[in-house]
Amino acid sequence: MPPNYGRLTVEKAAVNAVMAGCRPEYLPVLLAAAGCACDPDFNLHGVATSTHFSAPLIVVHGPVRRRIGINSSFGVFGPGYRANATIGRALRLLMINVGGARPGEISMSTFGHPGRYTYCIGEHEEASPWPPYHEARGLPPGSSAVTLFAGEAPHGISDHSSRTAKSLAGSLGWSMAGLWNSKHFPLYSHTMLVIGPEHARTFAHDGWSRDDVARYLHETIRVPYRTLMPDETHGEGTNLRFGKNPPAPETLVSKFSSVGELHILVAGGTAGRFSMAIPGWLGTRNGSRPLTRLIELE
Repeated sequence: MPPNYGRLTVEKAAVNAVMAGCRPEYLPVLLAAAGCACDPDFNLHGVATSTHFSAPLIVVHGPVRRRIGINSSFGVFGPGYRANATIGRALRLLMINVGGARPGEISMSTFGHPGRYTYCIGEHEEASPWPPYHEARGLPPGSSAVTLFAGEAPHGISDHSSRTAKSLAGSLGWSMAGLWNSKHFPLYSHTMLVIGPEHARTFAHDGWSRDDVARYLHETIRVPYRTLMPDETHGEGTNLRFGKNPPAPETLVSKFSSVGELHILVAGGTAGRFSMAIPGWLGTRNGSRPLTRLIELE
């Protein structure tokens, strides 16, 4: 297991699960999440050793959520649910005790964030107008799965006024324009958008699919290249990202590199017009790719 590549076994996973306070029925979820973490495409070595503040977010999908008591509704990112708290904590303990990612030694995040203690939620499939996220990724209907996403802490977005899908998507998108930095266009990382059920109902009312939302964000959240260059009031800029062939000054540059780097699901309580944006840790060739894996329950 990265970053020091200690040998991860089911026994070691079980020991750390007990230390975290897991019940026995949580172990298959932990094993699936740990399998994602050890996949080279997730690049846990980079996530765990970077000075950036990302942490592996576990999202649980399918019937197993109810079977073991995973919270996907009110306070989904908060305390109060043993399954969420201990599964997320167990993965972090594996990273430390097996992978060697000890803070200040190998794990060199400048700030970290509270999700580095525990970071586990359920998808609120019952409140979603769309198929579950893991089914959209090609897994069988009715199956149980986990998604592992290297993410920052959730960034809250409040919109109590938009009543059409188009206006809501624009509101969410322009609120996300400042992720990483207001001049980081395009954003070279995957991004997870956790849409609250009330916002999801607005999209459903206008017949928008999950892909419609992602496509609108990719095509609409754009600014002229000239506004992205560093100047005397803003030292950061995008100019160097385009190398020797920068676009023309008025060329519109999208915040999101592609539709495929936007990951959209529904979670949270059914009251309140809020959503959460979670930027990831690098989405380039050397970055981290979100992974979804079936949970082996038998």
